Amino acid sequence: MNRNDLRRVDMNLLVIFEALMLERNLTRVGEKLFISQPTVSAALGRLRDLFDDPLLIRNGRAMEPTRRAQEIFTELCPAMDVISAAVSRAKVFDPGTACNVFRLGLSDDAEFGLFPALLADLQRQAPNIVVVVRRANFLLMPGLLASGEISVGVSYTTDLPANAKRKTLRRIGVKVLRGDSRPGPLSLDEYCARPHVMVSFSGDLSGNIDLDLARLERSRRVVLGVPQFGSLRALLRGTEMIATVPDYAACALVEDGPLRAEDAPFEVNKAELSMAWSGAHDNDPAERWLRERISAFMAER
Repeated sequence: MNRNDLRRVDMNLLVIFEALMLERNLTRVGEKLFISQPTVSAALGRLRDLFDDPLLIRNGRAMEPTRRAQEIFTELCPAMDVISAAVSRAKVFDPGTACNVFRLGLSDDAEFGLFPALLADLQRQAPNIVVVVRRANFLLMPGLLASGEISVGVSYTTDLPANAKRKTLRRIGVKVLRGDSRPGPLSLDEYCARPHVMVSFSGDLSGNIDLDLARLERSRRVVLGVPQFGSLRALLRGTEMIATVPDYAACALVEDGPLRAEDAPFEVNKAELSMAWSGAHDNDPAERWLRERISAFMAER
């Protein structure tokens, strides 16, 4: 195909093809792109004519890509990133008049402890934008970035897509939350003897704190796992249970409430809270502005 032949290619079809390869489901593609399922089905038919290949073949409820579809997808993704970046650089972003929809991925601790101040700043500077927050953690972040469901995420991160970029925002210090009325800080023996509540999105009941304790040949007793930080205020109030949480989440939880926070009675190896984003959005003026605001309000001060 020469350059003149590109005039008959609808760019929207390529966007839908990319989404189909990621989702393998017509309904989910429609929801992701805000179009109807019949529209997605019609687009798939046009794509099959364009590439002279079935592309996706139904296998039960899922759709399996053909070898030709996988080859096209491998070639298309970098090109789509380049096109997206080139178009984005041509835009001028004015937060005062912008109507962008920003899609963020936030870990629960970042959403609970750091996001409120960021949101207030975004709404003050850009009153017409829309912010959509998806729950993210080190397990979910790679997939959310790779699929385009979020453009930027804030969490503890490990593996990321090849084209993703990362910036460390802060070291994650911890505080021990307690809702009892006993005076004085907890000793290490008291800390280990108390029942613990652990915030765990995945349901895992061990974490970095347990590794720190193991180095001292000590352990704690986790009696309750919950998926989010917001419930800790009610759960810990007036009980012997304690929870070890990121310091910025602790600040929000002790505000105007029955809990108090204190330092852990042992040395804690600090993890890193990072901001990660897709390389395709690296030079987008709107996304760059958003990342600057995230750094200003979520980085360690």
